[in-house]
This record gives sequence, C-alpha cells and structure tokens, in this order.
Amino acid sequence: MVKLVAFLKRKPGLTLEEFYDHWENRHGPLIANTPELARHIVRYEQHRRTALAGWMGTEGFDGVTIQWMVTPAALEAFIAEPAYAELIAPDEQRFLDTDSLVWMVTSEPTIVIDGPPA
Repeated sequence: MVKLVAFLKRKPGLTLEEFYDHWENRHGPLIANTPELARHIVRYEQHRRTALAGWMGTEGFDGVTIQWMVTPAALEAFIAEPAYAELIAPDEQRFLDTDSLVWMVTSEPTIVIDGPPA
C-alpha cells in the first residue's frame, strides 16, 4: 500500500468556506463518482485544518488529502486516465493554488506508538 499525501492551499480569491465546499462537495465526489478514476483508489481522505488554535500547522495550508493506493503503478494509472485530464486537472485549477501544492507518496509506515497512552 502507498499513500499520496498532499498539503493543500486554496486558490487566491477563495474564502476558506468556498474552498472547503468545493473540495468536499464537488472535487471529492467527482473522483468517487467517476468509476475509471475511483477504481485506482483504495481510500480517499480529506482533512480540514483544525480551527482549535492558529499555531497548529504551517500558516497558509488549508487541508491535507490522503489517497491510498495498492501500488505506485495504481497512482500512475490514475493520473494516466483520460478522465483525470478531462475532469480532475481542470477542477484542481478551480479551487487549489497548484503552484503551492506540497505532496509525497509514502510507503508502509514504521509504527512507533500503537494504542492509547497507559
């Protein structure tokens, strides 16, 4: 299993609520409801930046997405789908500051703590 982890910034001019609305109600469902794209993804997570305290994260980032895929080849196949170029790439331009996108593909984690504190 590999995970695509991306730190997201909203496109200049969008409010935070406009960004979240588009990300959660348009972009996520667009991927999930396009079978030729969704078939490459095991799990797709959207994480909003917490509003609990301003110091909890690098300034300017609005959310994190994590897409779980079986292999790196699944990510390559996802991006190579014609529906990605037709639907997803243009949609990303509508709500993301794509020049500020920070992303990484990770492999299986090293578990350091696994459970509640004693």
